[in-house]
Amino acid sequence: MNVTIDPRAGFCWGVVRTVQIAEETLRSNEGAVYVLGDIIHNPREIERLRAQGLVTIAREDIPSLPPGSKVLIRAHGEPPETYRIARQHGVEIIDATCPVVTKLQERVRKFYDLGYQIVVFGKPNHAEVVGVRGVCNDECIVVQSVGEALDRVDLRRKTVLFSQTTMDRPTFLQLRDALTERIAELVVEEMGTIATEFHAKDTICGQVAGRENDLRRFARENDVIIFVAGRRSSNGKVLFDVVRSENERSYFIEDTSELRPEWFDGAERIGITGATSTPQWYMNQVKDEIVRRFATASATQ
Repeated sequence: MNVTIDPRAGFCWGVVRTVQIAEETLRSNEGAVYVLGDIIHNPREIERLRAQGLVTIAREDIPSLPPGSKVLIRAHGEPPETYRIARQHGVEIIDATCPVVTKLQERVRKFYDLGYQIVVFGKPNHAEVVGVRGVCNDECIVVQSVGEALDRVDLRRKTVLFSQTTMDRPTFLQLRDALTERIAELVVEEMGTIATEFHAKDTICGQVAGRENDLRRFARENDVIIFVAGRRSSNGKVLFDVVRSENERSYFIEDTSELRPEWFDGAERIGITGATSTPQWYMNQVKDEIVRRFATASATQ
């Protein structure tokens, strides 16, 4: 049995940056360092940083913190209200928002201020989308499908379509094309009286979207794929679907305890990959566990 870790798997640069900021803050701070929500959607990395003193809190906990406390904003970002509450209570913000997310927020705010109807392809309650909703006073339409967009978006208004940075590009393009086609239909139906304006801004992270072709190749090159990610990872769900579409013997795990011997029956090439929030050190642990528990058994079959 040959077990290989995908060389392109592991933290995206935005997550690397956030974790580095957290570690630097923990080293230089004498007291506790707080983070708003799980720093990333991976329980193993959360446990590692918790052991170093990182305490996870919610926004409503900020007023009860001692003045001068340090609160880290994770890569997903936060709405403006969070910064206001922190200033009001004398709490220091350590901003580790991913620059790609910051750029998305800035673009949404710009178009909102210009009077555009804001449409976001994403998950309404995902932390990143909550932050985006905050920069436009929650006056936006969050959709997850073409049908939902066509039902809810008023294309007689000037409109701009954005995306949560970790969504899949093919669906975003379907949304763009469906809305563009609907505008053309409205022009015909109303005899050319529609004077609308529509923009589609592809704000999906290039590192996330760029991984798809490499993932497909890696999935085809191996008999079995073990996909390692936190179950709450939006990016993990998207990338696992990509892997599964190429290799039906693909299995999603969050912990090594979920590994099953029957997955490896007759397999010679095992590939391990994961989400952009999956740490390299944990994929190494998964590899060691597979080799320890299953390699000998597979070789004797």
